[in-house]
Amino acid sequence: MDELIDLFAEGDELISNTAFEDLNLSYDVANGATFDDVVFRSCVFDGVDWNGSTFRDVVFRGCRFIRCNMEGCWLNRCDFVDCSAPGLNLLRARLSSVSFASCDLSYANFSGGRIGPMAARDTRLTETALQGTKLGQLCLDNCDLTRVDVFKTPLSGVDVSRCTFAAPIVSGDYHELRGLTVNAQQALALSGLLGIQLADD
Repeated sequence: MDELIDLFAEGDELISNTAFEDLNLSYDVANGATFDDVVFRSCVFDGVDWNGSTFRDVVFRGCRFIRCNMEGCWLNRCDFVDCSAPGLNLLRARLSSVSFASCDLSYANFSGGRIGPMAARDTRLTETALQGTKLGQLCLDNCDLTRVDVFKTPLSGVDVSRCTFAAPIVSGDYHELRGLTVNAQQALALSGLLGIQLADD
């Protein structure tokens, strides 16, 4: 851990071809470090500032992110497995070929970023912010998207039919929902947003 902190202090360092297990970092600053082919297992990051860092071919497995900042980061070919990261700040981040499996990303902030391709499975995205985000290819399976904030983020081409999708935050004309694929139950719930009343059989 001391060696990693020393690298952070030098700034813009490259950390590659290594693995960290049971690492515990608190309120450290990565100073734009680059992580290439790195595995983090059962690590705890408390108040760590990753602002502007790059992650390529990185795996986070069983890690906890508490009050962490990943604003402006670039994540390319990264996997998050069994991670807890409620409230994670990914403002203006770029995510390409990133996957989340069995993770908690509730209240995370992806606003102003670019996402896709991205896959999320068995992941909580409750009240996640995606305002003004450019979405590419998304694959969502059994995710909780309750009260997701997609204001000014078009969802055309996104399929949420295998997810929980309720009470999204959208603009007044609901244009973000155009082209979104939903199941019949979700369509019935969303019709309430439009003031549509269904006739009794």
